[in-house]
Amino acid sequence: MGPEQSGGFEPATGDGPPPAEPAAVRAASVRTAFEGLLQIRRLTGGGAAGPAPWERNRPVRAVALALEHSGSAPSAVDAAGRRVSAGYRVSGGESASSVRVEWVGPPGSGAVHDEEEALSGCATVLRGLGWTVLLYRGPRRRRYLEVEPPGGMSGGHGRS
Repeated sequence: MGPEQSGGFEPATGDGPPPAEPAAVRAASVRTAFEGLLQIRRLTGGGAAGPAPWERNRPVRAVALALEHSGSAPSAVDAAGRRVSAGYRVSGGESASSVRVEWVGPPGSGAVHDEEEALSGCATVLRGLGWTVLLYRGPRRRRYLEVEPPGGMSGGHGRS
């Protein structure tokens, strides 16, 4: 994956509109991008052991790509910024190298009831790719994941 370019592939973070292209086209793009990520890992000597420098420098994109490739559903918003579907939302975390993963959705979508199981699945995917993942409870007792490259977590006040 080269320099970030306007109009290039962007993994779904859960804060954008639903993908405009047909599902099969999107799936092929995700697969190609994920294969590129794995190739970067091989070329940088990390193999599947953990995030490569490219991922460490773009953790939101890397985590979103991993989750989308796994088949997890991203949330989406309409042009007015209203949530239109339930799914994961990936955003910057508390430090530059960390990422926050939440399970969100529009009112009445049941996202709050699905979050424990859905986030557990997200954590499994990310741990399998070498990320360090901790589960926390935030405001209104909503769960979220804090994700960092190995060795990046500080504190240890969460539970995995």
